[in-house]
Amino acid sequence: MSTPAKAAAAVTFGVAAAAAVYAIAIERRAYRVRTEVVPVLAPGAEPIRVLHLSDLHLAPWQRDRIDWVRSLISLKPDIIVSTGDLLGHREALPALTEALMPFDGVPGVYVHGSNDYFAPTFKNPLRYLIGPSSGDPDVEPLDIDALERLLGDRLGWHGLNNDVGQRIINDSTLDFVGVNDAHRGWDRLDVVPALLDDLREQDHDDSDDPAITIGVTHAPYRRVLDSFTTQGADLIFAGHTHGGQVCLPGGRALVTNCDLPAEQARGLSLWYHAHRAAYLNVSAGLGHSIYAPVRFACPPEAVLVTLVGDDIGYA
Repeated sequence: MSTPAKAAAAVTFGVAAAAAVYAIAIERRAYRVRTEVVPVLAPGAEPIRVLHLSDLHLAPWQRDRIDWVRSLISLKPDIIVSTGDLLGHREALPALTEALMPFDGVPGVYVHGSNDYFAPTFKNPLRYLIGPSSGDPDVEPLDIDALERLLGDRLGWHGLNNDVGQRIINDSTLDFVGVNDAHRGWDRLDVVPALLDDLREQDHDDSDDPAITIGVTHAPYRRVLDSFTTQGADLIFAGHTHGGQVCLPGGRALVTNCDLPAEQARGLSLWYHAHRAAYLNVSAGLGHSIYAPVRFACPPEAVLVTLVGDDIGYA
């Protein structure tokens, strides 16, 4: 190899090594809060601050993540939306309890991802670049009942795994519809539309303003987004994609680990289906598998989505 070629190879190796160190040691801990404003409430309605948490993949030793999540109470959310994969280790529940305790007393809704049911297993960390991951039959079940007790009984959050629920926040009625993890095929889109119809038939606190419909899913598969949009969802929350996790410089996702278009792997966008549109907020999530501790051009995030009256306009 010639001297110029050796020099070029050395530079290439140095750049790759620096990028790897940054992705492993720095960016995966560079937590941030993304803020969005969505005009879906009735004109003149009091704003609603929604804190969207997703994909913590928490392990007991991740002290920085626990402390950072706890600090989010300073955002003074009116309601929490959790889109799953909170657990990332067989012994993560005490750590998750500590992380979420500041939100005791704050209303919330949640769905699960498959990592809430099963402990992670080692896989080739670059396997996700080939295509969506598949379920591993040889997995260790987690204590999903204990997680339900934490979220449902202790925090008082409402589970939306193939279910619906209603919350009145700041005098606005929010109708929620959710599904269990679509990545595992656990979504019951044959069931939830009728449940939502039944919910809408209930008395909405005698309010003259129509309820806002919010869809919640872990994995943003097209079939789920299409169904929610057909059902009249104004806004949809999702996680699962990790924003691509390892992206091109500038943040362009290479994959989404589902059939969502790469350009919608994270952030706020519009989802169109059957002559309707819904706002879609996909969180890049806060964590990663303990076997793939890396992020590049895709920092971990929580999202504060402020719902405002539709007379204010999109910001």
